[in-house]
Amino acid sequence: MGFDTSSHLILLAALLFLVSILATVITPRLGMPLLLVFLIVGMLAGEDGPGGIQFQNYALANLAATAALAVVLFDGGLRTRLDSFRTGLRPALTLASVGVLLTAGITAAVCHWLLRLSPAEGFLIGAIVASTDAAAVFSLLGSSALALNERVASALEIESGTNDPMAIFLTLATIAYLQSPESFGFIDALRMLAWQMLAGAACGYAGGWLLIRGLNRLRLGDSMYPLLALFGGLTIFGLTGLIGGSGFLAVYLAGIFLGNRSLRAAASIRRFHDGIAWMAQIGMFVILGLLASPRQLAEVALPGLLVSAALLLVARPAAVFISLAPFRFPWREQLYIAWVGLRGSVPIVLATYPWLAGLQNAQLFFNIAFFIVLVSLIVQGASVAPIARLLGLQVPKTAARVHRVDIDLPGQRGYEVVSYRIPEHSKLIGMRHKDLPIPDVSRIICIARGGRVLHYREWGALQAHDYVSLLTAQSQLDALDRLFEALHKPAEPLTRRYFGEFTVNADAPVEALCQSYGLPIPEHAADKTVSELLQMHLPHPVVGDRLRLGEVQLVIKAVDGDRPTLIGLRLPS
Repeated sequence: MGFDTSSHLILLAALLFLVSILATVITPRLGMPLLLVFLIVGMLAGEDGPGGIQFQNYALANLAATAALAVVLFDGGLRTRLDSFRTGLRPALTLASVGVLLTAGITAAVCHWLLRLSPAEGFLIGAIVASTDAAAVFSLLGSSALALNERVASALEIESGTNDPMAIFLTLATIAYLQSPESFGFIDALRMLAWQMLAGAACGYAGGWLLIRGLNRLRLGDSMYPLLALFGGLTIFGLTGLIGGSGFLAVYLAGIFLGNRSLRAAASIRRFHDGIAWMAQIGMFVILGLLASPRQLAEVALPGLLVSAALLLVARPAAVFISLAPFRFPWREQLYIAWVGLRGSVPIVLATYPWLAGLQNAQLFFNIAFFIVLVSLIVQGASVAPIARLLGLQVPKTAARVHRVDIDLPGQRGYEVVSYRIPEHSKLIGMRHKDLPIPDVSRIICIARGGRVLHYREWGALQAHDYVSLLTAQSQLDALDRLFEALHKPAEPLTRRYFGEFTVNADAPVEALCQSYGLPIPEHAADKTVSELLQMHLPHPVVGDRLRLGEVQLVIKAVDGDRPTLIGLRLPS
């Protein structure tokens, strides 16, 4: 390959990335998911588009997309807080196992009947499209435009990070059966599943522990720590795969392990991985888009639409409702989780496996899977926010915090520079910085007003819309959040409509509350506080949970662990 060819390839790759990045500026106004844009850019650059690039290397696409997905999962693990496991772990793991199996089975029945495939081939398509996509869900939940109920957000996030191993296992097991139906049986499949999950979990835990030890003990240049974390995560992925374990599960668990421990250079590691994960997503979707032929997709449009409808409207909802039945999820939350089962890169990556295995209907499997992903991103991806608002799951943003940056102080870890915007009706308005009841370890370092940074002699009394920046320990963030969010009265009509017109003391007796508003006293609750009443009916309450009490609703505004600490009272309309 000459220098001219190399230059052309570098220019082409750079242009594809630039077009994808610039497209993110206009797509939010059009209501299009970003990942759909990256996929379309790849398709337009492909053989049937204006770009005319001939690319049919399934092995190379599989390698690139697998590495990119490992990076995305590692970054997703870094940003997953262990606090979210309180409400989301058990339901998410059930969705990631039982839910994936049910989704694959129901979709398989539709494919067997509609596409005239054997039961095993139908199940292969079901397995390929059964898992939700981590890149799509992490992108959705990371969007500042959508603030979801914590129980729903944590369930979706953990499910998307842990259901890929199950879908990969089902795909590989079905391919092994199609290749050798006489020698590969049910016991072999169970043995493969057990080893993949056990090895993946063990390698993820051990690899994450070793990686933390290395990051905290080795003396490296500042720019080397993010690289050590990245290639350490990929090493965990590769070694786990070599012994037959689930590399995707291992790298996600390793990311969680790193993201929830005190870590040297944590600030630069998180910033670097945020950027590298976006690069991986763009590259992955563009490459997979290059593989697709719009002409061939048009040939499977009708059966693809029917299978997509069965997956979106029957298979996924049935799997969600059955999986979440033991966990007492409100029906609105179950309905939303059923709808936001976005398909993305994972089904397309898995659809390359039949090509690599040389199966007879590999092209059909790939085209159907690709078509389902397009339908999912277009229909589901564009409607996640409107459906959340319709079902009352989009929690109003009351946070005053607008920005946070981890910093590494010499000899110290766990410090941040955090900034707050003083809202209307804040209790802090009129107070001088010296009088603010901030924790002893926190220091105000900057106040900005009217678009300019004030000299410390000009700070004076705080005003509405001031920006206050502090140096603080991460352990003090919750206390600072409560301080800067304290209001004299609700400022936003949306907040009042959602949480109610009044605030009830969590320790107020239920009997006194009911007598004040002429409400019936719930059974076995006469001697309870309002907080205890909510805990009786909501085992793991989150912000936004509601409990009807006669003609009014109690709406949780803040929680501490499993104890509601601030409750809103919504009167009848």
